[in-house]
Amino acid sequence: MTLNDIAVVPKLESFNLECKSRLSRDKVEGWLKTIAGFSNCSGGSFFVGVEDKTHKLIGFSQTDADNERNFFNNQVNEHLFPRPAIKISFLSYENNGKELFIIRIDVAESNLKPVIVKFKNVPSIYMRRDGFTNGATYEEIIEMSLRSQKAQFDVQDTEEPYNREDFSKLHAFFKLHNPEGELTNKALLSLGFFTKDNMLKNGAFLFSDKYNGSKTEVQCSVFAGFNKGSDRVVTINRFNGNLTDSIAFMQEFANQRMNHSFVKLDDSRENIDAYPERALFEGIINSIAHRDYYLDGTQIQLDMFKDRLEITSPGSFYQGEKFGKTYDLSNVISKRRNELICAVLVKCNVMEAAGTGFDKIMQAYADVDEAHKPYIISKSDHFTLVLPDLTFAGGVQDGSLVAIDYFPPKNASEHDEKILSFCYEKSRKAGEIAAFLGLADSSYFRKIILENLVAQEYLVKNKKSGIAYYYTNRDKVKRD
Repeated sequence: MTLNDIAVVPKLESFNLECKSRLSRDKVEGWLKTIAGFSNCSGGSFFVGVEDKTHKLIGFSQTDADNERNFFNNQVNEHLFPRPAIKISFLSYENNGKELFIIRIDVAESNLKPVIVKFKNVPSIYMRRDGFTNGATYEEIIEMSLRSQKAQFDVQDTEEPYNREDFSKLHAFFKLHNPEGELTNKALLSLGFFTKDNMLKNGAFLFSDKYNGSKTEVQCSVFAGFNKGSDRVVTINRFNGNLTDSIAFMQEFANQRMNHSFVKLDDSRENIDAYPERALFEGIINSIAHRDYYLDGTQIQLDMFKDRLEITSPGSFYQGEKFGKTYDLSNVISKRRNELICAVLVKCNVMEAAGTGFDKIMQAYADVDEAHKPYIISKSDHFTLVLPDLTFAGGVQDGSLVAIDYFPPKNASEHDEKILSFCYEKSRKAGEIAAFLGLADSSYFRKIILENLVAQEYLVKNKKSGIAYYYTNRDKVKRD
């Protein structure tokens, strides 16, 4: 039996999951740093009694499981400061008529950071990044400390005085979207734009006419094909300036380079832009509003491909989780990372007081087919909004897939074509294939889906060092 048979685990290769057959007594720091790494990031699940690579259940008797739990608690209490929020539970199963247990340890993101691992009076700080635990950088440690104090970047004080004449571009931006209104000093003060001592906040300074630092850096690119890895770059433009100029720069870049088409009607024609104006604007505003301004050396990226436009903002989407890829934008919870910046954008009438603007993006794409639906990808250090090109008939293409031609096998599954394409150029492990498809690496997936393709010689299965690899049989599957 494997972990997937007794526990609800969406992806066994997940960045926030780790398994151990048992807790090492000789190298305690090795597994304790994983617990600390989880607590310093977004949390995670740690299973004891499960093989790391195969996720095969090893299990314990009830007595041994109790002893393992007690050892875990003792080591955490002795070596982790402050103690993370941890929930420990036992999962039972039967093997040859005996009841065995594995230990599930759910680690929550710590409210007080950083959580420190201390051995022999030497403190160490760890972070969990995409499935691996590594030492935290100096910048990450500072960032964790600031966040644990609930201090958002944009509301911290600067030593820059507020002068109204330094914000002519912000006032012009406000006037553009509020022709009859005026952005008064009183209104800015009420937003917390500057202090009663007339000193600007961090977020306010980013709107200043004279700001040209790295915090607002933007990079816009056009690629000839479907991905960055193998396709020619047509152009790359970079920009540093205040936030309103950054918005204008991205808008102009996309508008000048997007495709245009039309649909013939009975007695007229309807013009179609590759990207609906409202959706593009909302996506740009969202990237500015929810960017993680603590992350130095990063930039907002607007990338245009043959089939789509991607807007990538530094920092995972700010709701405490990295949800991977989702088409259901309506369920993306709005939780602001930058209260002041958002408040200014709301005042300028380009952002709603509640919500992320994703509802307007969905409305702009309301009548499209499945291949043209926008979606979001949130990972450990960034989130990306993908807007499909409405003038590209095929919808969003997967640049990692090879177009193939084959006669469907018996008992075909809906995943066969993607599997055969994914394994066409390179042999893959079952876990890689499952992760690519967004499925659990379960016994059902291996035995029913993969083995059906192997049995009918669509996939070739080889073993290297005891690990099975799969690649597409080119005698039965041809490149289209």
